[in-house]
Amino acid sequence: MRDDNPKLLERMQHFKAVIRPGPATLGGEMVAFFKRTVGQRHTQLSKIAERWVELIPQTLNDHCALHSLSRGTLTVRVDSSVHLYELKQVLLAGLQDQLLLACRSAGLRKIALKPGRPDSGDETEQRS
Repeated sequence: MRDDNPKLLERMQHFKAVIRPGPATLGGEMVAFFKRTVGQRHTQLSKIAERWVELIPQTLNDHCALHSLSRGTLTVRVDSSVHLYELKQVLLAGLQDQLLLACRSAGLRKIALKPGRPDSGDETEQRS
């Protein structure tokens, strides 16, 4: 075929072109998934965290971290046994009942204290 007829080439190129659909977007589905799973959990933990900061003395709060909330049990990591003992005494003195009452709507039923650095993973549980 000769190059002197560009219109013919354009017309042939149109028939040869393969039209591929663009990739499907996940934006709407991901936002809905996030709101359904993570959003509700974040709301629960933020309510509990606010009450925790209000009720627990700052000197103890510096040495502990809210680790997880599972089946109504809040797991709190405390960095040393001394602070773990002090926090346990403070909770037994009445703050645990106040926290449970204030956070009942967030699903809190029990508080479990665990030794370990607040920023660590489950390294103390792996040693067991």
